[in-house]
Amino acid sequence: MWLVKVFSIIYFTACAAEDPQHVSSTFRYVSPTIPMPMSTEISTPYERPVPSLQLHSEWFDVFPSEKVELSCNVNGNSDWTFTWYQNTQQVQDSDPNVSLSVEGSKLTITAATQTYSGSYSCKAHHKTKGFTTESSNSVKLTVHANRPKPTLTRSSNFDQMFPGESVTFTCKVDVSSGWVYLWYSKGTNEIQAPDNNTYTIESVDHSNSGQYHCKAKRGKDPFFTEESDTTALQVSDPPKPSLKLLSSWSDVFENETVKFSCGVNSPDWTFTWYRDQKELLDEVDIIDIMDSSLNITLVTLDHQGVYACKVHLNSRRVSSEFSNTVSVTVYENIPTPTVNKVPGFNPMYVGETVTLNCKVDVSSGWEYQWYKYGIELPSTNETNSIYLALSDRGKYSCKATRSEIILTDFSEEIQQNVLEIPIPLLKLITQWSDVFPTESVKLTCGMEGSLGWIYTWYKHGLEVQADDVASVDSNGATLSIHSASAEHTGEYNCKGHLSDRSVSSHFSSGLTLNVYDEKPRVTLTQDPEYKVMFPGESVTFSCHINVSSGWEYLWLKDRALLSESGNKYLIKSLDTTKTGSYVCQAKRGSDQAFFTDSSQAILLKVEGNKPKPVVTQQPDVEKVYTGESVSFECKVGLSSGWGYHWYKDETPLSINDSSLTIHDANSSNSGIYKCKAIRDKTSNTQHSDGRILRVSEIPVPSLNLSTPWLDVFPTERVKLICRMDGTTDWKYTWFKDKQPVQADNTASFDLDAATLSISSASASRRGQYSCSGKLKSRSVSSILSSGLTLDVYDTKPRVTLVQDPKHNVMHTEDSVSFSCHINVSSGWEYLWLKDGVPLVESRNNHTIKSVVRTNTGSYQCQAKRKGDTVFSSDQSQAVRLDIEERPQTDIILLTGWSEVFSTDSLVLRCRVQESQDMWNFTWFKEGQPIDRPPSEKHAVTPQNDPEQSLYTCQGIRTGRPSYSRRSDSFKTKNLLLKRRVLLSISGCIFFGIIAVFLGCIVLRVFRKPADGEERPEEPELFLTMAQLKDRDDAPCPLVQYITDGELNASSKEAEEDVTSCSETTPLPITSLADQDVTNESEDASEKNGGLVSFK
Repeated sequence: MWLVKVFSIIYFTACAAEDPQHVSSTFRYVSPTIPMPMSTEISTPYERPVPSLQLHSEWFDVFPSEKVELSCNVNGNSDWTFTWYQNTQQVQDSDPNVSLSVEGSKLTITAATQTYSGSYSCKAHHKTKGFTTESSNSVKLTVHANRPKPTLTRSSNFDQMFPGESVTFTCKVDVSSGWVYLWYSKGTNEIQAPDNNTYTIESVDHSNSGQYHCKAKRGKDPFFTEESDTTALQVSDPPKPSLKLLSSWSDVFENETVKFSCGVNSPDWTFTWYRDQKELLDEVDIIDIMDSSLNITLVTLDHQGVYACKVHLNSRRVSSEFSNTVSVTVYENIPTPTVNKVPGFNPMYVGETVTLNCKVDVSSGWEYQWYKYGIELPSTNETNSIYLALSDRGKYSCKATRSEIILTDFSEEIQQNVLEIPIPLLKLITQWSDVFPTESVKLTCGMEGSLGWIYTWYKHGLEVQADDVASVDSNGATLSIHSASAEHTGEYNCKGHLSDRSVSSHFSSGLTLNVYDEKPRVTLTQDPEYKVMFPGESVTFSCHINVSSGWEYLWLKDRALLSESGNKYLIKSLDTTKTGSYVCQAKRGSDQAFFTDSSQAILLKVEGNKPKPVVTQQPDVEKVYTGESVSFECKVGLSSGWGYHWYKDETPLSINDSSLTIHDANSSNSGIYKCKAIRDKTSNTQHSDGRILRVSEIPVPSLNLSTPWLDVFPTERVKLICRMDGTTDWKYTWFKDKQPVQADNTASFDLDAATLSISSASASRRGQYSCSGKLKSRSVSSILSSGLTLDVYDTKPRVTLVQDPKHNVMHTEDSVSFSCHINVSSGWEYLWLKDGVPLVESRNNHTIKSVVRTNTGSYQCQAKRKGDTVFSSDQSQAVRLDIEERPQTDIILLTGWSEVFSTDSLVLRCRVQESQDMWNFTWFKEGQPIDRPPSEKHAVTPQNDPEQSLYTCQGIRTGRPSYSRRSDSFKTKNLLLKRRVLLSISGCIFFGIIAVFLGCIVLRVFRKPADGEERPEEPELFLTMAQLKDRDDAPCPLVQYITDGELNASSKEAEEDVTSCSETTPLPITSLADQDVTNESEDASEKNGGLVSFK
């Protein structure tokens, strides 16, 4: 038996050596450093481990296409492989919706259908020992048939929402949990909102109108639900009410009635009425407000103004804007009508119609009555039309009435005179009544002693129409026939009518005009008839006319008048100056001369020198390129039968033809080519001018960038230019990375493709560009230019806006600076905006050294740079700057008049207006800081202020704002000294009055007038207190002296009259103590003048 135990120990020891980590599964752990005792005792039976199954998602019910991940492990050990079961059936790896990790520890299921519902478990298999564990704990998975669909509800169910109202949408998925909600508006536009199941718009506006829907998602690889049904949100402005004036007119007189109505195309609205934007209330028996109507029964001047109405939806706290307005004007006085007549002519003629107008310029709805010489006429209209006769002369006036209470005074009278129509007189101005075609004729028509007439001309009873030949002057009094013809023959008469008036005269007497059928013909002849002549020869020209007599002749050479006047013109010796075109012409008359047509022209040409041949080149260019063909032609313009000789660089060529052709030109053909011509019986011509031929190599195109940058951004414009020798004779082809560039929506070429313009750059435009040239009119092409590489960024640059300092609220006089940064490229300019409005700053910094309230706003910046067009970045984020007013300080005088005998100083107090914060205060004298610790109060003594000074103060503290605005200046004088002197002056005045009074008594007692002497009336030297009270011009020097009012008086007080003085004249009181003294003084006055001492 002990032998069996020994072999068992050996066996298990060998197993432990093979897998030391699992010895504990059979025996207790034994340290390898401690010899194992050779015990024959056997361990307890081995217990198989149970795998642990975990669900990595948070829910047990899933939906089609949603993924579920399960994991299985045995105490975190890696020596196991795993098998998975669904409802005790093994899960197959061949299923496309099932995915297992390498050793099967992780199972991923895509829930395609409900067949994947069930209870899932796993088992583990040891890799080396080959045994299998028990089943793990199970997880029950439920797969729903369809994706869930959220339900979308809205908090308010009104068909229309108005701007400023609030609305809340609620999205709910009733199945499962773990949902995160997404919100959409206007189709697929996702709303950036919290991912909970409610979305609230606190204050709707028009941009919020549209269709809204939602959906939900969950999981790391998100699973999305179906989209909910859409819910419509319509945001509309409150209806604008329509204000109508129901009464006949808006400008009325006192005691008339005005009625309004206010309408809106929607029920449930209430109405409010306004005049000059102030709400109206009912006035008994005058203003009656009945919801949508307003009646003013007895109008007064107080009711004048601009009326409007508003409507309100009280249940939703919604108010409309103001309606259209109606202005009501109330007149105090009844107007007087004005009268005028149309037309305004005076006198007028029998048969004309005159219209009299009576008009009241104020208001409307008037009825009118007409009068002649104060006698009422039957017409009651505003206008009175009269077909004039001689009996209608007179003075006219009118009155106007409206309703039953308004009647105007008579208008001013207007005079109308009436005359008979005169007869016109016709006269001939020109000398002949029989004329030739094109000769001029003038006739006049007039009315004796009458002005303002316009005349119409007639021939054989038909009106003469003005045209290119016949014309009349401004009033038609003169008929001018500038170029007579046979059609102008006939009897003429005229008729007059007044301008803009229906007044016409009778016809004048007639006048007959005769016109020949045509002008006389002039013929010019030359003797001899040579077309080309030479110097020294003689020639005679003759001019002939075939009708009438009394003609004079005019000779012209090249349209210039010559001095000859006979019918012949002789040139005895020709020279080149006689070359020209000769014509002749006849005329008659002096004042208004008639000219015949010019004769035919005869061209006389006089040659002075030998002819000179002309050389032409084809193609006619200054430069020919190698390989081209070029030809020259020699031609003499005069006569024919010429032979030719050719020269190159003065060397004769063996060519006698009129043309010279060079094929496949090269640089050796460059030179100066000439020719000359010869013919029988004449000498040779001169040499032609030389024609220079230059044969050049084909140039290489030059490629340049027109826009400033080779690195550009999407939508930025790029322009490349290809040039050959600076000429415009070439057209160009473009290449990118050796491939031809075609024009499309963003790439275009100019007329010759010399410029490639990319209107909106994109990543597809990156590459190396080159070009080649081809002559437009010739088959000459160049090689490719050198390359130019264009780089296009993927996105627009990002602009960042930084504020320094970063306080949300600044105070006036603070300094703030904004910086605009861009992270790529160069050449940028900057655009600054405040509340969307551009500022004038163009640098990347915008500094406000001393802010004011108007600097409050939202600031943004934007970068741009200029090429052919302006490229702009997106705007930076907005930075909000709020400015508050810096607190104001003021100075209060604390020392009162009652303290005049108890102190030798003035105490000033500084305070910050409308501030609850703790402040210290700095004092300034004449603008300079006073060297003393900050204090709320400051004492002024005769020692530290011997003369008047200006004092200001300023609040300081540790928080923001750190200081206040300086107070207004407080001006002092040597008030303390005045107060000391006050008692002395008062005493002197008092005892002086007593002395004078006693002296008067003594004089009155001891000095008696003589008997019978009339005693003069003695004036009152002193006024009683009652008399002083009744006077308003009594000066008060004591008050003036003490207060020195002109020093500390405000600008308003300086404009007022000088303060009067009486017993009750108050002194300026600046403290509570002073007010007490004043009150006591007033009490004493009320007690019949009792004295009160200073406290």
